[in-house]
Amino acid sequence: MNKKALTVENLNKVYSNKDKNIADIKALNNISFEVNKGEIFGLLGPNGAGKTTFLNILAGTVVKTSGEINVWGFDLDKNPRQVRASLGIVPQEVNLDAFFSPRKLLELQAGLYGVKKKERITDEILKIVSLEKKANAYSRSLSGGMKRRLLIAKAMVHQPPILILDEPTAGVDIELKQNLWRNVKKLNNSGVTIILTTHYLFEAEEMCDRIAILNKGNFVAIDTPKKLLEKIKIKRIKLKIENLNSINNLEIKGLNIIEKYDNILTISYEKDKYSFNKLLNELNAKKLRIQDISTDDGDLEEVFVELTKN
Repeated sequence: MNKKALTVENLNKVYSNKDKNIADIKALNNISFEVNKGEIFGLLGPNGAGKTTFLNILAGTVVKTSGEINVWGFDLDKNPRQVRASLGIVPQEVNLDAFFSPRKLLELQAGLYGVKKKERITDEILKIVSLEKKANAYSRSLSGGMKRRLLIAKAMVHQPPILILDEPTAGVDIELKQNLWRNVKKLNNSGVTIILTTHYLFEAEEMCDRIAILNKGNFVAIDTPKKLLEKIKIKRIKLKIENLNSINNLEIKGLNIIEKYDNILTISYEKDKYSFNKLLNELNAKKLRIQDISTDDGDLEEVFVELTKN
């Protein structure tokens, strides 16, 4: 049994320029990766990295230049209809008919996909996205979070095994984000593979099993959030020291003093060149009485910046 939901091999997309004096644009440069069945896979990257181009290739609105894409066992070139049927794509923009109810919108969408009436699961989908109580209300009367959930419901009418979420929480407040992610987790626990793009790195760190960082058409990293965080070389420590102001010389080789304020000392060091135990020994040697310690190993944003800044 194939355990890969999506396989991409040597994918290229070049936008040719009619003006011979201007170079062609390489939106995707020979990228290869796999998404496992049942995982939540994050696709991150700055604006212009190639994320939208890749999603549009999957959706069929952009034609790839070269390479192979296999979705749920179907080749994109040989079986395009089966590939489309395997995907449910949730766009970033809210595009709903204001005068249709959620139930009617789902029934219409199912009809467009050719789902027979006896095979439709409209009520079940509405329950999954917690919209069963609003099933017959006008879409215009729904809150922002409900509209986002309705977009997810529309993408599920043909029961695709893979759901693609493009910036699903853009412009959504914190409470609605949390509600939306609970629904996404519920879908994933039921066996749906999730691929998402997001600019909120803390979300990717919390939600995703693995994360790929795309920059200028190239993948600069693909790994678990934990492994990506291990790429951070600098450790920061904040110390509350009882007698800090009485110490004139605080210089310690290998340490960088970031801030000294009142009885708080913030320092940093390279993790592969220094150790926490050595730091404590140095501070004890200077007769510093430590009252409190807090450490910061960084977050995914630091990894993102470090990998994309060049």
